[in-house]
Order: sequence, then structure tokens, then C-alpha cells
Amino acid sequence: MTAPARIVAVAARTPIGLTAESSAASARARLSRLATHPFMVDGLGQPLICARDGLLDEALPGPARLTALAGAALEEVVFKLAVLGEMRQPPKVLLALPETRPGFSEDDATKVVEGLGTLLRPSKASPRFEVAGRGHAGALHALSVATQRIRQGAEDLCIVLGVDGYLEADTLDWLAAHRQLAGEGVRTGFFPGEAAGALAVARASVQERSGLPLLASLRGTGTAVEARGIQGDAEVLGEGLSQAILEAATGLRLPEERLDAVYCDINGERYRTEEWGFAVLRTQQLLRDSAYISSVDCWGEVGAASGALSCVLATQSWVRGYASGPRALVWGSSEGGLRAAAVLEAGPPSRREP
Repeated sequence: MTAPARIVAVAARTPIGLTAESSAASARARLSRLATHPFMVDGLGQPLICARDGLLDEALPGPARLTALAGAALEEVVFKLAVLGEMRQPPKVLLALPETRPGFSEDDATKVVEGLGTLLRPSKASPRFEVAGRGHAGALHALSVATQRIRQGAEDLCIVLGVDGYLEADTLDWLAAHRQLAGEGVRTGFFPGEAAGALAVARASVQERSGLPLLASLRGTGTAVEARGIQGDAEVLGEGLSQAILEAATGLRLPEERLDAVYCDINGERYRTEEWGFAVLRTQQLLRDSAYISSVDCWGEVGAASGALSCVLATQSWVRGYASGPRALVWGSSEGGLRAAAVLEAGPPSRREP
């Protein structure tokens, strides 16, 4: 028998909160940390408007900065699991990191993994790390991997951890050169941010035996590759995103189980808005409403952390009782072409797999 995967703990470190609960509450209140950076500038040499972690040294360099953010989220989720006694063996941590770009190399990715590997040692619960996704869709792809391994019996519990940040001089220059950095003369750019989010995903039997909270059931996940890239000249049609969403929603009983909310990484870039518009045309039978929830105006553009943080927002809406309904779609689009989606459901799953 296979069992559904369930989200049993969440964590976050964002410019608007030090935990999952405080970050979600601040996002709901539309609190924003967008402000002028003390010394960084945008593509025109003007003071950079961004959202940054107020507790980190402004001069802390890239890999160390991401390690600090991810480490905070990892420690939070591990603490929540340990308090409830479900850390008897080292968990598998599936990482979502930035795609390779100016200011973040493969060597930097290795440094982040190595840095995280030292955080919980010599604890018996020291995690096992694996990079399972890159870019905006990375955490949701990692969630798909975690779900598959849990269903196959390879893992009982996995931690999905996404982290990203754009506050690196080479990265900002690259964004400005591609007219992605918000500022004078750029109509569809974004304000950079930095954050990390984490999800603990467990087998149903583990959740029930241990008494871990059931924050959400994973009704489905989907991934695809989009050939019409964000940086390309081809017209966006949303084909890859549509494919990922339809795959994630395969198990829904329609129309009664249509999706009540949509969480995504739309950040002001025209490509992402148009991609969602075309995807809606192909998937509208799944949606009660095509409106979406994005918190980039609160914590800035957070790249590979966005999928995990979207799941945090969805689960907290159910925990706190302000959700519009019991099912949510979360999706993300990486610049390299990866598209990923997940369907989450509050409370006990509406049906068990045979």
C-alpha cells in the first residue's frame, strides 16, 4: 500500500518575520520591508530599493548569507519536529537553490550545502542533504521528489528547504542589464529580496503515530519544462506551466473539488503575468477564481525560496482560519525552464489511496 504525503511542520526566515507564523501573519497584514539599501545601488546608480533581513550584517557575502537564512529555517523546522519526538533518524533535506547566474556559481552552491551540513552537528539528527531543485520552481520540484520517495517507501519524512537572495553586486548588475531590476525606466522589473522557507513532509502513518500536526495533505504534484524561456524572444504561451498544473490536479474530483486559492511567484515581470494568463485559459476548469496571492510586495523577489514560502502561506491560512476554502494551488516558474505545481488540501485527505 502507498500512503499520501502530508505537510507536518513549516518554517520561514523572511524580511518580515523570523518564523513561519510571524512571516505569514505579516504577509496577511501586507506589512512590507521594501526600503533603501544602506549602500547598494540599482542599474542607474540610484539607491537600491530591496527587502533585506534586518538581523544579518549588510556586508555578509553571498553563500554565507544564504547559509544563514537557510540555517535559520532549517533549525526552526527541526526544532518543531524534535519537540514532537519525530527526529529519531537523520532526515533527508531536499534543497532548492538559486539557478547559476552572475553572483551565484556552482561553487557557491557547494559552499551553501557544506555550510548547512555543519549546523546541527554533532547532533544525532544531522540531516542528509541533496540539491533537488533550482530557481523559482525548485522547492516545488523538491516537494514532488519528496512525495514520490515517501509514496515509494524510500523515506518516511523529508524536509524541503528553499533559499535565495539577490543582494549581491554581480547579481544586481546582471538583473539591471536584463531590465529585470525595478527602477526608473523599467516598467516590469522587481524589487530584490532574500528569504528561506522549509516544509517537513511525512508519510501518513508517521504523522498519525507521532501526533505531528496535519497542516496539509498533498493531493498532487506536477513538473514540466517550458521551451519558451523568460529570457528568450518567443511569445509566451504558458504551455509548460499548464502541463505542471494539470498533472498536479489529476486526482481532483471536479467540479466539487475545484481549487479555492492560488499562490505563486508573480513578481511584476510581464512574462510571469502573461504566462499565468495563458495557463488560466487551459486550466480554468480547476479554479474557483483565477486571482492569485503573491507576497513580493512584502518580502521582495525571493526566487528559489518562493515555492516553500507559498506553501507556508497556504498552511497558515488553514491553521488560522482565514482561508477561502480547503484546497490551494501553488506554482512556480524557473528562468531555466522548470515549471512545478502542487495541490494542497487542509485537514485529513478527502480520499485515501489504495
